[in-house]
Amino acid sequence: MLKSLIISNYALIDKVEIKFEKGLSVITGETGAGKSVLLGALSLILGQRSDINALLDKTTKCVVEGEFYIADYGLVDLFNANDVDYETTTIIRRELLPSGKSRAFVNDTPVNLGFLKSMSDRLIDVHSQHQNLLLSEDSFHLSVVDVVADNGSIREEYKSTFHVYKTLKSQINALIEQNDKQKADLDYMQFQYDQLESAQLKAGELVELELNLERLSHAEDIKTGLSDVISIMEGEPAPLIDALGEALHKIQKISSYLEDGEQLAQRLESAYIDLKDLNDDVSVRAESVEFDPQAIQKVQQRLDLIYNLQQKHRLESVEALIALRDELAAKIEKINLFDEQLDKLKLKMQRAESDLSKIARRLTKSRQEVFYKVKTEIENPLKELGMPHANFVIEHKKQETYSANGCDRVEFLFAANKNGTPSLIHKVASGGEMSRVMLSIKSLLSSAKGLPTIIFDEIDTGVSGEVADKMGRIMVNMGRRIQVISITHLPQITVKGGHHYKVFKTDNDHQTISQIKKLNHEERIVEVAKMLSGSEMSEAALVNARTLLSN
Repeated sequence: MLKSLIISNYALIDKVEIKFEKGLSVITGETGAGKSVLLGALSLILGQRSDINALLDKTTKCVVEGEFYIADYGLVDLFNANDVDYETTTIIRRELLPSGKSRAFVNDTPVNLGFLKSMSDRLIDVHSQHQNLLLSEDSFHLSVVDVVADNGSIREEYKSTFHVYKTLKSQINALIEQNDKQKADLDYMQFQYDQLESAQLKAGELVELELNLERLSHAEDIKTGLSDVISIMEGEPAPLIDALGEALHKIQKISSYLEDGEQLAQRLESAYIDLKDLNDDVSVRAESVEFDPQAIQKVQQRLDLIYNLQQKHRLESVEALIALRDELAAKIEKINLFDEQLDKLKLKMQRAESDLSKIARRLTKSRQEVFYKVKTEIENPLKELGMPHANFVIEHKKQETYSANGCDRVEFLFAANKNGTPSLIHKVASGGEMSRVMLSIKSLLSSAKGLPTIIFDEIDTGVSGEVADKMGRIMVNMGRRIQVISITHLPQITVKGGHHYKVFKTDNDHQTISQIKKLNHEERIVEVAKMLSGSEMSEAALVNARTLLSN
């Protein structure tokens, strides 16, 4: 439950601090006094978006802080999952800075708005006037049934399985679409692959081929050059090798007479041997070099093939062509394996759909089992609220396709008068009737959902007199189970509150500000009397107020 609320520098509020109690509390005040401002400030700690225009003093931050008792509401796992310290009495604080940025804290731990929203959804239900519009939405009708049926766990199970089913369905559609597109290109891809595969490409061969072509193209020049070298070494009139051999013979004869003669002879001998080996090598090479036009043509054809493939595919290397060939092979294989992949995915989807169907049937059965309870527990308070012939009907239609909420469509139909034909509530109910229907639904939800606190923002719009009195009694009954706070203009509801707060405006030297205070018994009498008689309070109104409060 909400234990206290502190607001500073928000809209018309400079600073207020309010302590709330169990049971039914009422908040009254003139139109424009600032009752809606309280809800606006409260919405900040419930995770709603902030607005810098809400700052009363644009140079100072706004702070809204709420104290909640949360011991009995199963929030420990939520706190642990978000690394937030759990306390049975928890402090939620929201700060709006002059820069426009906002910060949120739970027990002094910084948190994001997602966490605030997920937590506040389990702490407070704020019913503002526009929420009556929910009566026109099928999703709201279905959620009411699910709350009464306590379908939380089965809905989570359904949503999880539905997500798997939808994912598999999307994967199948994407695979079919991709395959259809690739099949149209299969012949061309196969042609490209066959062309690259038949080329039998090898990494690094382009450089080797270009060098080989260079050698073959200059075979005659090479052979002539090598022959000239051989002539120099062996030819007339003075063969170089023979002359060097003669020089070696002579130096060997006198080596013993020379200083370092042996070393000189060895050097000359080494040169002679090297030159002779070189001559032999040149001779062998000269014999092996032949001008071969056919070999040149063969290498040139191979190079032309590679050059053409590079130009066609706009690639600069044989290695890139090989990578393209392998990529095409993988795509072709994938297309050829399409049926196998599709069959596997379809089998998985069939299993998921089977599981989904079972859960959907359980969900439908669970919902149908509470239709009568929902009907009677909404009709009974409506009869108390001045509609003795109210007929509330739940129309259930089974859908052929799966949706995020199952296979059920639920609509609430309503007839206020005897023998009236039930129709959609938002089409046949007046504003006052819609308020009474919504109060009946909220009363049902408060007992089924176990929500700690519900706040009604003028849910009594469009009603008065005895009906208002009975609405107050229903709120009192709700207050025995949960904390109820009602913002109201009606004295019949005001006097039902166990605690009464008044919102009012005051003026200081600079501005008009809103304040709130808890009224004592005598102050309540005066406030109720004003609500009965207007600004000019009469003695009769005071007597009437005392009577209403004493009753």
